[in-house]
Amino acid sequence: MKKIISVILILTLSALALFAFASCGEKKDQPSNDTGKNDAPKEIKIAVPNDTTNEARALLLLEANGLIKLKEDAGITATIRDIAENPHNITFSEVEAAQLPNVLKDVDYAVINSNFAIAAGLNPVKDALIIEGSYSAYSNILAVKEGNENTDKIKALTAALLSKQVAEFIAEKYAGSVVSVVEGPTDGYDASVDYEALAGTTITVAASPTPHAEILAVAKDILAAKNITLEITEFEDYVQPNNVVDSGEIDANYFQHVPYLNDFNDENNTHIVSVAEIHVEPLGLYGGQQTTLDPLK
Repeated sequence: MKKIISVILILTLSALALFAFASCGEKKDQPSNDTGKNDAPKEIKIAVPNDTTNEARALLLLEANGLIKLKEDAGITATIRDIAENPHNITFSEVEAAQLPNVLKDVDYAVINSNFAIAAGLNPVKDALIIEGSYSAYSNILAVKEGNENTDKIKALTAALLSKQVAEFIAEKYAGSVVSVVEGPTDGYDASVDYEALAGTTITVAASPTPHAEILAVAKDILAAKNITLEITEFEDYVQPNNVVDSGEIDANYFQHVPYLNDFNDENNTHIVSVAEIHVEPLGLYGGQQTTLDPLK
């Protein structure tokens, strides 16, 4: 009897050992399933400007390169809510335009205006993974309060910005990162302006630091030759330059394109008009956590 019990006990222990071994085998295989889950496509994060016109401009750039599809009627006021197709499962962050270079390290990509890209040490021609063409709709303009377009002050400043000297400076300084749109540049002076009467006066202008204030420095030299002082005040945001022109505190500003100006006038009941188109700053898609477009292919 004792032998029978011993045999039964041995068989039972053997069966338990085999079961435990099999269970261990199953657990050993489990990580392969987890690895499969980790190989799922990564969500792509893209930061875009949060102001209406530049956000639309950024989305139109992405659509032109096949990354998204917008609703047919979205146009130049499109927002991320107008995205009809998002095949790459992109998540968008709407960020104040000037802050986009600062958040680049936290996202996969960011669509950045050239002026802010240049100021952050990025070269739009070399560093942008995608860059837009020189669309005239987005030419940066000289703008003034409505009613002041034909004053000698404004005509003198306009002529200086439409000069051959400014066009050559833009081409040499920015090498395609900023593109002059001036057609038939002049010597920098307007024959209809009484420069002798303007001698000793000051023209004030609000501008973004890069490239606008740098370009205005060339115009400043042109006006100085006629004993006219150009006083340049730099602003880091897009709101105050329009406010100070509308209030009459400053004569003109140079930092924005017409779609942005029109939207600003509508929202703020301001009365600012464009007097000249000077240059285009191509919008670009820059890599942050991603350095190539491969994740979007």
